[in-house]
Amino acid sequence: MAGSIPYWRLSGFYFFYFALLGTWLPYWSLYLKSLGYSSGEIGVLSALVMITKVVAPSLWGWLADTYHCRTRIIRLGSFLAAVAFALVYISQDFWWLALVVVSYSFFWNAVLSQFDVLTLSHLPGRYGEYSRIRVWGSIGFIIAVMAAGAWFDHHPIVHLLYLISLLLAAIWLSSLLVGEKSDPVKNTDDGAESLVKLVMKPAVLCFFATSMLLQFSHGPYYTFFSIYLESQGHSKSVTGMLWSLAVVAEVVLFIFMHRVLARYTLRTLLVVSLLLSALRWALIAAFAEVLPVLVFAQCLHAASFGSAHAVAVEVIRRFFTSHHGQGMALYSGLSFGAGGAAGALFSGGFWDTYPVGCFWVATLAATIAGVLAWRYFEMPATTAADDSRQRV
Repeated sequence: MAGSIPYWRLSGFYFFYFALLGTWLPYWSLYLKSLGYSSGEIGVLSALVMITKVVAPSLWGWLADTYHCRTRIIRLGSFLAAVAFALVYISQDFWWLALVVVSYSFFWNAVLSQFDVLTLSHLPGRYGEYSRIRVWGSIGFIIAVMAAGAWFDHHPIVHLLYLISLLLAAIWLSSLLVGEKSDPVKNTDDGAESLVKLVMKPAVLCFFATSMLLQFSHGPYYTFFSIYLESQGHSKSVTGMLWSLAVVAEVVLFIFMHRVLARYTLRTLLVVSLLLSALRWALIAAFAEVLPVLVFAQCLHAASFGSAHAVAVEVIRRFFTSHHGQGMALYSGLSFGAGGAAGALFSGGFWDTYPVGCFWVATLAATIAGVLAWRYFEMPATTAADDSRQRV
């Protein structure tokens, strides 16, 4: 694969992008807590990153599809994200941090969905190989979360800001090393009207609804899991280990995901992923003090993110053949954006009152998503043969 595809250049971008996520997700809330912010304020500042995903990916996706400037958008978004985040060094006032987070994430969130499309442009007829490239993002996350956890056990949490700045610079530099080969499918539809008709298909509406519910269920985890573990007496090193263990499970899944996609239907994989997600949140809610149970629950990240995301990329590729960039942007905006922001705001509002209850609500949300997918989600039968050939 490395001979015909810019494997390491594509993989390098994912490595640094998710290494940044590995420093942000587990430790941003701890940094905000060190500044004295309340759970509600932490929830708002965490949700702002996700709220920008509602608008930013769709805007940048439309620009990329309309003006065929995907590579330039990725590079510009990466650069401006680094510049915007640098403003964090000026002040730690709540409203200033809110401005920094919105500015930085508006550009940062323009990048990933478009880079996924760029990656697929290098994989015509071999779309199942996406997971083998994307797995390096998971490896970057693991290395970052483990290294940062060990570092913060002996150094002040303010060092998080320096790590984020360095990784943003690395993301921008890696974006300069790879360009788009060609669009997998040219746009032949009539713009917004055909896109609206596509989105209004029952299976597509069901897919977006379940994606939103799944990311809503991740709200307590992404926003307060590190604080939750700290309250149970776990060290930052153990916290980092649990975060990275989740992504190790994801890595293992991504390595074999092309075979899984060839063997099982997307509907089956989606339903199983959602129900295993519900089990994960229930275990965290009920057994937070039992480390072996937490270890098992974190291994279920292979389902709650790994297989769920791999299925989503394949669903978008099949349905949004003429609007690939906008399809990925809609998926990112509605799930990680609207769903994730709602989950962060909900958990921020109720965390001080009943933290365990936040994870039980997450369990309910993932269960409802699983039932919806089982009842209403279907893929067009006409694409099955074609996609089976493409995955070989």
